[in-house]
Parts: sequence; structure tokens; C-alpha cells
Amino acid sequence: MKKRKISIIGCWVLFLMMAVISSDGWAQRYELSFQELEKYKAPIDDPAPFYKNIDGYKKIMPPDVYKKVTYDVDTMKKAWAETIGFRSPDVVGKVYPEIKPGKYTFEDKMKYPFDKLMWKHLYDRFNPPPKSGARHACNFTEFEIVPTRQYYHSLPVIEATKKHMGTVKQDSQGYIVQESYVAGFPFPRPSGPTMAQQIMYNWDKSYNLDGEFYWEHVYGYTKDLRNDYEGMATAYTMRHQGRVKWDPAGWLDKRAQDQKELKSFQYMSTAPRDLFGNIINITSYIEPDRFDLFLMYINSLRRIRRMTASDTQDPAVGQDMIYEDWQGFNQKLTPKRYPYKYEIIGEGEFLVPISWDGSTYMSTKEGHILKNLQLERRPLWVVQLTQLDKNYVYSKRVFYIDKEILYFHHVDNYDRKGRLYRTYDALWGFIPDMGTYNQFHTLALDHVDTHSTAYHSYSYPALWLGRDDISMKGMIKMK
Repeated sequence: MKKRKISIIGCWVLFLMMAVISSDGWAQRYELSFQELEKYKAPIDDPAPFYKNIDGYKKIMPPDVYKKVTYDVDTMKKAWAETIGFRSPDVVGKVYPEIKPGKYTFEDKMKYPFDKLMWKHLYDRFNPPPKSGARHACNFTEFEIVPTRQYYHSLPVIEATKKHMGTVKQDSQGYIVQESYVAGFPFPRPSGPTMAQQIMYNWDKSYNLDGEFYWEHVYGYTKDLRNDYEGMATAYTMRHQGRVKWDPAGWLDKRAQDQKELKSFQYMSTAPRDLFGNIINITSYIEPDRFDLFLMYINSLRRIRRMTASDTQDPAVGQDMIYEDWQGFNQKLTPKRYPYKYEIIGEGEFLVPISWDGSTYMSTKEGHILKNLQLERRPLWVVQLTQLDKNYVYSKRVFYIDKEILYFHHVDNYDRKGRLYRTYDALWGFIPDMGTYNQFHTLALDHVDTHSTAYHSYSYPALWLGRDDISMKGMIKMK
């Protein structure tokens, strides 16, 4: 693959902090550029604790906005534990007690049963990087196990989940009766014969990236760890239904209600040069049989292309994922278009990478390994989705999903021959005062062609967002 050299064109995303009137009536529009963010932590070779340096975004957000999006931590902890029925520190530590909090190196790998507490791919990465031959980025040779911490979501999400708990219905095939869903996580205590679908619906209806401004810096590596791609992008995301975190509450507007829109997403490439200005715009609909509106603006051609159901299986340029892999899983749950068989194939304690201070980083000087890695014991479900349509790119997907957070940490995707094709690892960054999560460091790997894509990303609440920002009109404005 020809190397794509990065080019920051002009000052497309400057540090703004300027007053404008948005369609939602929030008077302050605040966007930070890559240059501004990366003063706090460079995307590679930098051990700086990003979240600690910005005090959980307090240093870089307007004070009135920060106050609006933060809540009392003890209240969130108590309310979420009541909602799901447990605290993770109380339910882990039951197996392999010899693996205690502390620092471990590769020399300890054979001394302790780490293979019993890691999914296979994570255990395989716990190795020095090979000196030659086909290999991936982001192995690790040392880590620290920290005591298991309690996790939760933002207070408005918790309150909505508690208020509507037990009211969401499923049809005979396990699919949500959409009229029964109002807001919050639909199944905070999944159970019964359709439990696997309930777990996946918690992700489908989650508040991940809801009303947020997102940045990512992307690095691609060949099988000999040669850098063949470097990209940068920003995105806006917003819920249209079940809005509880930002005004307006409920539906975004009458159009969203009439069209039964769930959420929208707009992603713009700012580098490399040949992708600058390309935009992806997706509007997701509640109805399971209605194909989401997927538009792509190709800047070099000044054309907008409407993507089909098969187009969304195309690989994203320079990356080891398809469009329906964005954020790990961005595929509609439907009984008619590429339906799945849903199963829980395992559950238990796993050691999981996660970060509160944002100090984890990739060291290109030491073989592209991860450093400052923290793991903790987490209670997980293992959910398998077996594809029932032979025309889909994957034969099955396997998710390792956190019982307390209700988000996944790892995804295995298998090709039509049953081979492990692509994997997705989300190292979540947690912001305690907000009760929100960033996919702070993401690793997407191709196991057939041995290629790696490492993502360094952040997101924070963007209260100014309205329909004009995530629409065809917004495409023109972003460009």
C-alpha cells in the first residue's frame, strides 16, 4: 500500500471558543483543534496522562458548560448500582485469587494463569513484538492490575433507565417493539431466552458519543510494521430519540418523530490530503426494516453518493474495518436484512484494559508496543452473533461485553470461511464526573492480511449541536 503522508490543510479546525447562536439555542460553540488537544498528549510516544492533564475536560470546556454536564459521583454510583442490581467490585475476585493487583511483566506470563482471565487475542498480545515476520502493532510486555472500580453512566441516563425499566417489549423473534421504548438503556438487567438480543440492544440504544464532538488520529501499519497510513478526522454525533442529556428532551424535533429517527452521525476526514473534505453522513432509523440513510460526500468530485446495504460492508480507506464496524459495531439489528442468530456463549471474570488518567500510549521506538497499560477484573458476557445471510462479509461476530458498563471491550469478526478476520479492541477512557466514556485507544487488526490500525481519539459534549450541524446542510458547512 502506498504511504499516505499527512498534510494539515490550512487551519480547518482552529481552537474556536467563540460565541455563535446554534439551532438548539446554546450560545457558545467550542471546538478544539488537533494541535490544541495534542499539546496535552501526542497521539504516539507520549506517556502524558491526558485526562489528568485536562482535569476530566474541566480545563478545556467553558465553565458553564462543564457544570451542566457533570454530576455528583456518589449519586451516580448509588443510582446505577440500584438500577443494574450490583457493583462490579462486589462480584469479581472469585477466581484465580493468586492474580492480585500489582505490576506484571512478560516474565510472569508462565507463572500465573493469565490465559484463564484474558480473551485469547489479548493473551496472545501479551508478548514482546517479533523481530521479523508478519506481526501486528500494540503487543504489550508489562501491565499493572488495579483493583476493580465501580462504573456508571451519566445521571440523566441512569434516571431515564430506572424510570422506564421493565416497559420495553420484544416481539416473538426477540426484536424490540419500538413503540415501547422511550429512553435510557432498554434492558439494564437482561434475562430470559432473548437475553443475548437484550444485551445487544443496550449497545444499539446506548448513549455512547451522544451529542459529542469527536477527534481521531489514525495510524496504519503493514505486516512488517511499516507505517503506510496516517489520517485525521472529526465527527459530530447526536441522538434524535430518547434524548435525556441535552435539550431538547425526548425527540430532537417534529421531523425526527415523524421520520422515526434514532440518531445521526457526521464524520469528516481532514487528512491525508487526498481524503481531505470527504464526509460520511448517517441517519439511523428506529424501524428495523428501514435501511439507514448513508451518504458519502466525495470532495474531489463535489458529489454526494448514497450508499447501499452492500456498500456499508466496504473497508474504510486505509483502515482495518468496514463502515459497519465503526465504534466496534454500527450495524442495524433487523430480522430481514443480514439477520443474526443471537447467543450467549460464555460469561465470567476477565482482565480488561481501561484508563482513568489517559496515560496509555503506543511506543513506536520499542516495536510499536503499548505502555502504561492498566487492567482490572471485569464481569463480562460473551455474546455471539451468527450471520444467517451468506452474502454478508462476516460469518459471525463475538462480543466481550461489560455487565456493569453495558459496552463491549473486544470484538472478534470471522470471515465466510470461519477464519478470524478482523478484531476490534476498545480501551475505554472513563470520565468520572460526567459518567461518560471515550474510546481513548482503539486497535483494529486484519488477521488475514496482517495489517494494523491504531486509533488515538477523544470526544466531549457539544451542547451546540443541532440538526443543521448533522445534515446535508451541515455537510456544506463542515466543508
